[in-house]
Amino acid sequence: MSQPTLFDKIELHLVRVLHTVITERSVSRAALRLRTTQPAVSAQLKRLRALVGDPLLVRSGTGMAPTAVALQLLEPAAELLRNAERLFGSRAEALAFDPAHSETTFRVAASDYLDPQFLPALVTRLRAEAPGIRVEVLPLSAEFDYRKGLARGEVDLVIGNWLRPPAELHLGRLLSDEIVCLVAEDHPAVKSPRSWTAERYLASEHIAPTPLHPGARGVIDEHLDALGLARDIVVRSPYFGLGPQMVAHSRLVLTTGRLFCSRYVGQLPGLRIVRCPVPFPALVYYQLWHELSHQSAAGRWLRGVMRDVARGLPKPGATVPRAGAH
Repeated sequence: MSQPTLFDKIELHLVRVLHTVITERSVSRAALRLRTTQPAVSAQLKRLRALVGDPLLVRSGTGMAPTAVALQLLEPAAELLRNAERLFGSRAEALAFDPAHSETTFRVAASDYLDPQFLPALVTRLRAEAPGIRVEVLPLSAEFDYRKGLARGEVDLVIGNWLRPPAELHLGRLLSDEIVCLVAEDHPAVKSPRSWTAERYLASEHIAPTPLHPGARGVIDEHLDALGLARDIVVRSPYFGLGPQMVAHSRLVLTTGRLFCSRYVGQLPGLRIVRCPVPFPALVYYQLWHELSHQSAAGRWLRGVMRDVARGLPKPGATVPRAGAH
């Protein structure tokens, strides 16, 4: 009788458990994501430890951390799952995926300088069409490497704006917006609109979002740099939604999309939208996804919902209200 080979001891689900346990760094969270019980995941982790000859997860402070061996296994496991998806996933999932009855959990990383109505509209749509589906919205911040997150299956979609989106990822255009300036109602740009020149704009004190990773520059500063220009950024904040409140009580200038600004002008007193005296291209928001989920029926459905929600948002006006207009 022939001896069992290594492949006789491994099934695809075990690889999925390996990938999920390492990315979640928690047996209980892995069980939730896999929609199974914690004892079942613990039993499979025990099998994996015996196969690999490594603990894979170890205690670290108040939680668990992957070992060096586990981190080395992460990308090969992800690649194997991607290949399995290409072989079998799209047709089988297309037959099985039903939004109205699915209990899938989607993870979406998004910047908070989106139109403030976008994510609420998305959640409303999902709750109406797919009440069993759960959504985790993660911050698109400097601490999160969104490329690795997509490649490892930690997130399903990333939403943000880039002058040049990463070439290795799939993308879909969601919406475009006019770039304007948000200022306080007593700002010189409002009081003396004719003197609101490019020189005055660049010399003003600006607030800008914290870069997504060290050395990165946002779309505003990338464009200015291409023109050989630079602005004076005195405040950087990862909490872009707090920017309008900072602007309302200062001489700061917030340069971003008109949709974002218009929501706050109607909510916070003392804010005005003025034209930007430096010409900028449209601010384009994309959804990015990895080849890992490109053929996924659930992924295709989610991306379609994203497109529909974006199209349903009020479009920016053809012109920006004149500085000083009330």
